[in-house]
Amino acid sequence: MPGHLVRRFQQVAVAVFQAEVGAAGSDLTPVQFAALAAARSAPGIDQKTLAGLIAYDRTTITGVVDRLVHKGFLERRASAKDRRAHELHVTAEGEAVLEKIAPAVEAAQKIMLRGLSEDEAAEFMRLLAKAVEAVNDLSRAPMRGAKAEEAGK
Repeated sequence: MPGHLVRRFQQVAVAVFQAEVGAAGSDLTPVQFAALAAARSAPGIDQKTLAGLIAYDRTTITGVVDRLVHKGFLERRASAKDRRAHELHVTAEGEAVLEKIAPAVEAAQKIMLRGLSEDEAAEFMRLLAKAVEAVNDLSRAPMRGAKAEEAGK
């Protein structure tokens, strides 16, 4: 059943990510990494938009951002456009940790797909993105924005 295999693959993906990133000297979780990388790609992003880009619910993203702020990797700044909102900016420490763990993240991706040839891995990723995009709107936290459009390609 696809649900079971997807859940198993997620379990393996998290374990591999944490092992590789941990060996590189970081305790970032996959979600923290996704949030930090997205914030680096979109300086000044607000939490609501960040949540949509990484397909995370708006309530839970607050805790993720809080942890990244506490670690010194992100900072919140008052938005010039909306006093109720905060802009997120990656700190120098955040940039440094992203650079430091980049090889580990790349290695984790390769390990996750090591049972597939290069062509099979590309086809698997294409099909997985297609399947996820087709049901994105059924998620409690659908992916929104440019990243969602990119995932559908």
